[in-house]
Amino acid sequence: MLDEQGDPFGTAELRGRVLDAWAASPARFREDANAEEDYALGGYRDRVVVELAQNAADAAARAGVPGRLRLTLRDGTLTAANTGAPLDAAGVEALSTLRASSKRGPDAAGETVGRFGVGFAAVVAVSDAPRIRSLTGTVGWSRDRTRELVRGVPALAGELAERAGHVPVLRLPFADSRAAADAVPDGFATVVELPLRDEAAGQLVARLLGETGPALLLALPALAEVVIETATGTRVLTAEHSGDAATITADNAVSRWRVTAAGGELDPALLADRPAEERTRTSWSVRWAVPLAGPDIGPGLPDDVVLRDQPIGRLPAGVSAVVHAPTPTDEPLGLPALLLASFPLSPDRRHVAPGALTDFLVERAAEVYAGLLPGLAPGPGLLDLVPGPVGRGELDARIGRAITVRLPNVAFLPAVSGSRVRPRDALLLGTGLPGLAEWLAPVLPDLIAGLSRHPAYAVLGVRRLPLAELADMLAALDRPPAWWRGLY
Repeated sequence: MLDEQGDPFGTAELRGRVLDAWAASPARFREDANAEEDYALGGYRDRVVVELAQNAADAAARAGVPGRLRLTLRDGTLTAANTGAPLDAAGVEALSTLRASSKRGPDAAGETVGRFGVGFAAVVAVSDAPRIRSLTGTVGWSRDRTRELVRGVPALAGELAERAGHVPVLRLPFADSRAAADAVPDGFATVVELPLRDEAAGQLVARLLGETGPALLLALPALAEVVIETATGTRVLTAEHSGDAATITADNAVSRWRVTAAGGELDPALLADRPAEERTRTSWSVRWAVPLAGPDIGPGLPDDVVLRDQPIGRLPAGVSAVVHAPTPTDEPLGLPALLLASFPLSPDRRHVAPGALTDFLVERAAEVYAGLLPGLAPGPGLLDLVPGPVGRGELDARIGRAITVRLPNVAFLPAVSGSRVRPRDALLLGTGLPGLAEWLAPVLPDLIAGLSRHPAYAVLGVRRLPLAELADMLAALDRPPAWWRGLY
């Protein structure tokens, strides 16, 4: 057995325990192999970049430093170098054990994103020999080396034959005695190295790197910079967060976002139907990010000026309209905004799990969203933020309904007078005669201007005022003759 210096993470002991368990129960070996394969070929088949970024964000959060991640695809190998806390023995054991994360307990909930200890299984979708070099040591996993050890266990011969020699990759870690500090680039703490399995794996990684955009940095605010190096060139993504404003630069394209969030402690009753380790994470969070359009305001102006004056924009290219929890799920979202919330997920982390916690978070998401709209600039983009009548999926429909119930009582529609009015009080002229709305604004303070045919008005139940009804309403007014002349 290697000494502590040659095996700082205790990999020999970890291997011994796992091999003994497999020898005592070949069914355990089969279970481990099947579980890893399910994750690698199922829910995590195309999440390797997201999971590497998530681990980098968690490492930065634990160390209390700005997160930097450098992803390099070169000569058939993907490497991910990150800042933050280096690898430790607990981390190695967690990476080698499905669904037994080292990021556990209430303290971890507030600072880390990873929760379930399965994300690293994403690397198996593209590599049979992942390796991690850190300032604290180097460790690797190998399908070939694992197969050789399994062949040496007589009790596993039958299972190995039934699986045609296929073994799990991540259950048996191996130490590397090379000096770790010399292998880690300056300024970084850890490097994940993934020799890609074949050309198909290389094509998948190249596609995932190309799709990486602003949503990743919004979902992982602990990351300040992501650099992507491929044969086609270098891409740089950066994030700056200041109050309710976020500025994301991706490939020299700048996107500004209005961000609002809420969070708190959960009632334990909401966690009663969740797995035991999830019940220790008692905090909840909801964050919405709305893209802003218009020219760059530039530095030196207060955030409230920037946010108030910039109209709502569209989701930039590369940002999927899905729910993030906080990294992307497969749950569609029909709003031109990003929702990032601590929803409970199914084991593959692609779908939101039903239950009391999801019900609670849907309501909190609706409250935060409704509170966001009054502070946004007027214009058609504001109306586009009103949910449509039909959701793109069950969760989207539920979120939309919860928002729509609240909006009639939220003063966010811009009145002609310059104030904001509640949809339940708002009046919309049934004619588009130029100048009429402005003339009537002093006597009809709840009169709103805008696109009279926008579908949001029907969803909100805004009252339309036909000309005949307007004439009856104005008949009781006592105004000077000059005012009436101007009206006519």
